[in-house]
Amino acid sequence: MHAYYRHIAACNTPIDEPFLPWRVDSRTVGWLRPRFVEHLRAFDGVFDVAEHDVALASRLQGFDARSSALRDVARELAARGVTAPYMDEPYAVTPAGRDAALCVVDRAAAAYFGVRSFGQHLNGFVRRADGIHMWLGRRARDRLLFPGALDNMVAGGLPHALGLGENLVKECAEEAGVPQNLATQAVPVGVVSYNRVAERGLRRDVLYCYDLELPDDFVPCNTDGEVDSFVLMPIEEVAEIVRDTDEFKLNCNLVVIDFLVRHGILDPAEPGYLDLVLGLRQPLHGADTRIASGS
Repeated sequence: MHAYYRHIAACNTPIDEPFLPWRVDSRTVGWLRPRFVEHLRAFDGVFDVAEHDVALASRLQGFDARSSALRDVARELAARGVTAPYMDEPYAVTPAGRDAALCVVDRAAAAYFGVRSFGQHLNGFVRRADGIHMWLGRRARDRLLFPGALDNMVAGGLPHALGLGENLVKECAEEAGVPQNLATQAVPVGVVSYNRVAERGLRRDVLYCYDLELPDDFVPCNTDGEVDSFVLMPIEEVAEIVRDTDEFKLNCNLVVIDFLVRHGILDPAEPGYLDLVLGLRQPLHGADTRIASGS
């Protein structure tokens, strides 16, 4: 397998186990492991559990009523140790994009419910006489996921209650000390998406990507304790790390590969170039048939 493409493959692992569809108003919004479904049977006023699918109870109508019921469920599941600790960050429960959300569920439970999650990743870079240099963060050693791994300069989840611009400014300030007047200069450059079978459940993620060209004298500074340190590195060295190692947090590899393609560091002469470009953007619904059958 091509050295760069292996990261795309790792974020789109084969679906070789069954997942049951979770529906709201007959629309599929998530995918559930059968063993997780067993925990939902205790909430018979919230879920209708059938042999081949799970539905949110029809008595729950409207965004607020559904979200309130799911908030109570998420708190209880976290208290029982079934899911990760409750985070009080509402994530969209949607059959499509964020704007089509039918309700919300806590971020800690989102992966267990197999909902489509959304995040924002920002490439901070500097142009110098010898080429592009990219700022990378080193994740804190106490992070629950990928402790100590390399990360994009700014990366975070996208709660449903916040708009894209508002959340990006917040994440830039918290993760890298980027002032608002600089953060608003970030250029949206598209998305990467993937469907990964993970320990917690089916990760069906969309990452909104941004480029931010920084002044040569800017030095990022973490304020929320999630980053140990930052390093400024020539883009060719960043490419080598992605190509030859697993130092980056898994999905950050995809964001960097996308940057390398868009800035011509990886060009069409690169072996497997077309597979790379196409693989960065997995269809939102293309995996549904395979999910249902586990094949």
